[in-house]
Amino acid sequence: MVPLGYQELVKLVKENPVPLHVAVVPDGNGRWAKKRGLPRVAGHRAGIETLKRIVRTAGELGIPYFTLYAFSTENWRRPASEVSALLELLREYLDSGIAENVANGVRVKVIGRREGLSEDLIEAINRAEEETRLCDKIHLQVAFNYGGRAEIVDAARAVAALVRDGKLDVGSIDEQSFASFLYTAGIPDPDLIIRSSGELRLSNFLLWESAYAEIVSSQSYWPDFTPEEFCSCVLEFQRRDRRFGAIKAP
Repeated sequence: MVPLGYQELVKLVKENPVPLHVAVVPDGNGRWAKKRGLPRVAGHRAGIETLKRIVRTAGELGIPYFTLYAFSTENWRRPASEVSALLELLREYLDSGIAENVANGVRVKVIGRREGLSEDLIEAINRAEEETRLCDKIHLQVAFNYGGRAEIVDAARAVAALVRDGKLDVGSIDEQSFASFLYTAGIPDPDLIIRSSGELRLSNFLLWESAYAEIVSSQSYWPDFTPEEFCSCVLEFQRRDRRFGAIKAP
């Protein structure tokens, strides 16, 4: 069977409802670089170009929310040189990508803890968020210095402080109200999580929000992940039978 081309895949995806929110764990940048005899940072830089292509594809498919796991709270354990390069790559992407994101209708939001980030990086984050705030074709969340457990702890602390100060009644706390304290407040939970390089774990990513997400694993390293493969992952999502704990009527 001859593989379908990109436009054929896009047309096929659009025949059925697309996920409202797709989240991606872009794994394999370092292994991609090592395989080619390149420094790990070359893999991360190539991964940014993949991100740009996939976000454009998501926009073409009509997917309004997209989240990328860029740097976890555990990634600080990596060699200092790699951490420094990742911080600089984020700053470069945020500053150089403003015009392209505005042109493509991409609203950028960086979620995660700001502790440990330099002042110039925080300024770049604020600048990118402000310059793209009126864009409404696709909402791009970049999870940087992010951890799912840290997010839940931070939300619990915020709730506890309000209860302590008498501004929130304990009895009024439910799942919906608690979710309003998460970094992702106002963003729908992901319908689909894609992880590249064949890995099959969440790695502390969107733990609260991914309760009923469908997970699709790709064997490709993230720099090799193509728009065609992204379409194939969405097609796989469309084939899933989503019951959310219930049983469908016969």
